[in-house]
Amino acid sequence: MTKYIFVTGGVVSGLGKGITAASLGRLLKSRGLKVAAQKLDPYINVDPGTMSPYQHGEVFVTEDGAETDLDLGHYERFIDEDLNKYSNLTTGKVYWNVLTKERRGEYLGETVQVIPHITGEIKSFIYSVGKKTDADIVITEIGGTTGDIESTPFLEAIRQVSIEAGRENCLFIHVTLVPYIKSSGEHKTKPTQHSVKELQSVGIMPNIIIARVDEPLEEANRQKIALFCNVKPDCVIENLTVPVLYEAPLMLERSHLSDIVCRELHLDCPPCDLTDWNEMLARIAARRRSVNIAIVGKYTKLHDAYLSVMESLYHAGYETGAVVHIKWVEAEEVNPYTADDILRECDGILVPGGFGDRGIEGMVHAAHYARTQGKPYFGICLGMQIAVIEYARSMLGYADANSSEFDPVGAHSVIDLMPDQKALDEKGGTMRLGRYPCVIMPGTRMAQAYGAEEVSERHRHRYEFNNEYRTALREAGLVLAGTSPDGRLVEAVEVPGKRFYVGVQYHPEFKSRPNRAHPLFRAFVADALRYQDEDK
Repeated sequence: MTKYIFVTGGVVSGLGKGITAASLGRLLKSRGLKVAAQKLDPYINVDPGTMSPYQHGEVFVTEDGAETDLDLGHYERFIDEDLNKYSNLTTGKVYWNVLTKERRGEYLGETVQVIPHITGEIKSFIYSVGKKTDADIVITEIGGTTGDIESTPFLEAIRQVSIEAGRENCLFIHVTLVPYIKSSGEHKTKPTQHSVKELQSVGIMPNIIIARVDEPLEEANRQKIALFCNVKPDCVIENLTVPVLYEAPLMLERSHLSDIVCRELHLDCPPCDLTDWNEMLARIAARRRSVNIAIVGKYTKLHDAYLSVMESLYHAGYETGAVVHIKWVEAEEVNPYTADDILRECDGILVPGGFGDRGIEGMVHAAHYARTQGKPYFGICLGMQIAVIEYARSMLGYADANSSEFDPVGAHSVIDLMPDQKALDEKGGTMRLGRYPCVIMPGTRMAQAYGAEEVSERHRHRYEFNNEYRTALREAGLVLAGTSPDGRLVEAVEVPGKRFYVGVQYHPEFKSRPNRAHPLFRAFVADALRYQDEDK
């Protein structure tokens, strides 16, 4: 029977529930268990696809095209399992589903209420992920903070799951802040006690308390939390800040987290085999070089907007023996007069995805600077489109070359709205989303990086390379390095030469793993290191 683990948070947000859930998933998988993970978010948006990055951070896209919370990226990177549309649920999606059923008459005239209909929909979603993946363990993170009014239906639903599935098959983990008061030199446990009391008031008794601390937790305070929060003493586990994110599973396992979880869930399974994970951490510790990569974007004041890009660069550094230092460059600040001052010391330039016309000209200048100065360039989604726009302006002489997203009436829209998008009015969930195949042209840097003739990558875009300009751009030297199997869609472009200069329409960052860097990120960082050696 599938076992269920629920991760809740208290006191404040941003304590690392997602990292805790992901780390536990890695530990349980290393014990031979099949693990699935999901995130329940209490906001009313149907999904984060239409939310501003400043509000939500990055939108993570699954293989089957679901636009989800960024914590799912952590789950995939730690657990190394592809997630799906059953891995993220919002209040908006719950009510959407319930009201759709009501309109179809599926409730047979019943009065539709929070209990049992809303909570029933949430429970159905929780159960579905285990059934779809045949998982031994389903780890479910509840977004927000215990006590938030919008989280109440989710907490009630998981309380009901614990009754239906049996307490022996359910485990509640509560992540809570234990603040350290420097003036008195001590931790304070009251916030944790109040948070647990709030959780108990809705009928949930946590089995394990993860104490988020910046200083080691004293044994007396551990015992105090156990006593006042009604948990076993060894079930109070400190969660310290670690220098490298991927050390978190080992840090938690030093407190025997997976042993305790298996004990409480009555699981008989082998001990953790973290050989591969430890080898990866050894490579991280052994890095001796450094490389500077500029990310030229429009949301650089909130790094979570590019979380997977950032992590993918780090992964590439782990495999090339380099510490990757990221320089965050606000695209609006780049122009012909500032580009050299801003980008001169960088070993590589990356332009990530995005929407809207703000900062576009700065990105074009960054792409031009990389191409003319011989610096490695990597364009992702919008970044590929920027590379095409820059090339058309410089090499074809189309000074007004642009995307119809930014200039709907321009004479040279080298990037245009996909034909099947033109009749769509709704913005949510209507882009080209999820996994699609890409055929790679032999002899290209793409082919060299992947070592394959065809790959599968995840997409999230509405605009694409305009085929009307294929011939002109190709004759001007632009290499169409990747296309859809039928050849209709251009998925990747390259500028031939000494350096890595590649743009891809898809999002390779969603498939990178800390112990298996994505081939394109690895090739990009490796070439940035070569540039450092050869051209500086």
